[in-house]
Amino acid sequence: MNKEDGGVNAVAVEALTKVYGGKPVVDGVSFTVREGEFFGILGPNGAGKTTTLEMMEGLRKADGGSVSLLGASPHPRNTSLLPRIGVQLQSSAFFERLTAKEQLVTFGALYGVEADRVDDVLALVGLTEEAHTREDKLSGGQRQRLSIACALVHDPELLFLDEPTASLDPQARRNLWDVLRGIKDRGKTIVYTTHYIEEAERLCDRIAILDHGQVIAMDTPDALVRDLDTRVSMDLPQGVLSLDEVRSLPDVQDVREEGSKICFTATDTNAVMHVLSERGDAGHLQTRTASLEDVFLELTGREYRS
Repeated sequence: MNKEDGGVNAVAVEALTKVYGGKPVVDGVSFTVREGEFFGILGPNGAGKTTTLEMMEGLRKADGGSVSLLGASPHPRNTSLLPRIGVQLQSSAFFERLTAKEQLVTFGALYGVEADRVDDVLALVGLTEEAHTREDKLSGGQRQRLSIACALVHDPELLFLDEPTASLDPQARRNLWDVLRGIKDRGKTIVYTTHYIEEAERLCDRIAILDHGQVIAMDTPDALVRDLDTRVSMDLPQGVLSLDEVRSLPDVQDVREEGSKICFTATDTNAVMHVLSERGDAGHLQTRTASLEDVFLELTGREYRS
């Protein structure tokens, strides 16, 4: 395995490319993931996240570039890698009429896993009490945890998760965060995609932001935020100032209406506060420091993508 910054690379992706209908959906993507790292891939719809992940997992052939997992190529199908990696796809299929524990026993049998390992994995993902519940009777959050358990049952070194918290309610999502943190604490390397920016900011050691099939930024969440030129976001209730008046404030950018508020960013908070104080409106202003969401929107734009 390659080494970078004193650590061992569990994943090395170099100039990865995939073309559909003459159009590149993944266009020269390169990055490494260090052993024990929680690495996130963020991007709007159609950015190439899932295609990139599928080529890394060996499920899809690349048209160009290379992937190395734990020092070996995953494609063509590399059976020596299968016991060392775990994969949780966006859509998981389970065996019909089996309980949660029976699902894991069946998956584990493919790898020669002993029965006590199944109990450990059920405990890790918080499904001990649901061990004897049929899969079709589990809640959405429990099914997602079972899907991750199936990817973990053979104790892989490297885990791929494709939007594991999609379609979960906020409580179930946060419960799953604890599961993911527990997996990382066991020394596993995790590569995952998500649409939830707050989630990536809380969980990931590093993040690659993809757009139009290319990596447009990559670093730790804190470093990505520090590098953002516009660092302070501000809100004023509707009716305090008009849109044009907000746009005329010093060093203000990106003025927009969001519900009952006018939201904007500014590079000089003190200058804005001075003008609002002179008008007697400073008490209405709310400020917050920049977040990873601000970075994401600055880099990828605010337009909706289906």
